Amino acid sequence: MVERNIFAGFGGQGVLLMGQLLAAAGMMEGKNTSWIPSYGPEMRGGTANCSVMLSDQEIDSPLVTRPTSLIVMNRPSLEKFEDKVVPGGSIFVNSSMIDIKVQRTDVNTYYIPCTEIASELGNSKVSNMIMLGAYLGKSKCVEVETVLAALLEKLGEKKAKLIPLNREALLRGASCIE
Repeated sequence: MVERNIFAGFGGQGVLLMGQLLAAAGMMEGKNTSWIPSYGPEMRGGTANCSVMLSDQEIDSPLVTRPTSLIVMNRPSLEKFEDKVVPGGSIFVNSSMIDIKVQRTDVNTYYIPCTEIASELGNSKVSNMIMLGAYLGKSKCVEVETVLAALLEKLGEKKAKLIPLNREALLRGASCIE
């Protein structure tokens, strides 16, 4: 198993966190992982993306130039990275924020209304977790519970009360794929 992913969106959408959690969960499950963030000089509102690799084998190069999956939270990211996905790969689109369709016919495309689902859950900040859940629902590369363990480690015990909401967001995202 080798997963080569690019997560992309605006700063403040939790794009880097999605990648961090996936990489941390992969390590917790004994996989080889890499996580490389990239963002503009602006923190919130600027562009942000990260590359995440998960593999059962040693990773020769952590650079992801031809992702097997692209997870995009905004239109500029879709426009920038759509052509880089390998044929047969997957593109996960935040249909709440992206008003265009994927042009390619040689990839699997999933439109996830992240903002609407987050509103239903009562917290707009979990849009990224909904999208991560959709990706996990398709790839099955790590377990949702392992991602939650990684999140708890990142948040600390003081914010453990956020875990149930994030579990629900991950599961709702995964249900968009089923």
